[in-house]
Amino acid sequence: VQFVESGGGLVQPGGSLRLSCAASGFTFSRFIMNWYRQAPGKGRELVAPISITGATTTYPDSMKGRFTISRDNAKNTVSLQMNSLKPEDTAVYYCNAKDRIGPTNYWGQGIQVTVSS
Repeated sequence: VQFVESGGGLVQPGGSLRLSCAASGFTFSRFIMNWYRQAPGKGRELVAPISITGATTTYPDSMKGRFTISRDNAKNTVSLQMNSLKPEDTAVYYCNAKDRIGPTNYWGQGIQVTVSS
């Protein structure tokens, strides 16, 4: 199983970033895909899940209207579009795959997002 995460970096408050995660080594279309994040000194937080078909997504209130998760089952990729970024969005962002019917859980290595002027 391999994840290649890209698109992180340093951005000013109010800016945008698009994270991408290319997955391989498992049947991507059978897995719920998630983005998590972990800020310094804090626990890992669910940012957004997306269902197997991509039809269902949810967001915490702090991210609604700013973040959009999407997936492409033909390309085995999941993306996170982040707009109107705030300093409190600074964290390491992780791609996660969770088997819809079993306990299998795969994690990417994480990618740094820093929002600062």
